[in-house]
Amino acid sequence: MTAYDTQDQLQREQVYELACNLDDMTPEDIGYAMERLLEAGALDVYTIPIGMKKNRPATMLCCLCPMGQEERFAALLLRHTTTLGIRMQAMERRTLPRRTVTRQTAWGPVHYKTAGGREKPEYEDLARIAREQDLPIHQIRRSLEKTDGGETL
Repeated sequence: MTAYDTQDQLQREQVYELACNLDDMTPEDIGYAMERLLEAGALDVYTIPIGMKKNRPATMLCCLCPMGQEERFAALLLRHTTTLGIRMQAMERRTLPRRTVTRQTAWGPVHYKTAGGREKPEYEDLARIAREQDLPIHQIRRSLEKTDGGETL
């Protein structure tokens, strides 16, 4: 039985989901707003393509934040987007317990996120190595999978 097969091993927490519809922002500007939300500690930020009144294509920007920080994130959404209003909803979420380990690899230290018997190298480390080696990121990922990641530090 794996960790994600048992309900009692899931972590439970209260979070807020904030959402707004954007029909007058460029994708680059939405990306910048997403970066700012993540830098501020958002648990997750994502977009959904939607259709609005008068058949306008738009983007729904959603931000998941810790309970008690919803007003701060609402202010960030209002500051970094063109929205005139935000929908806010309290909700519960369940997550697998996670941790980060660092493994020494042929390209230096790489951080791995582990949860539920699974592990995955962190994107930032993959991208750094790919840039340094001038190789496609998928090639770095595959190479790390073949060597089983390396040695835990």
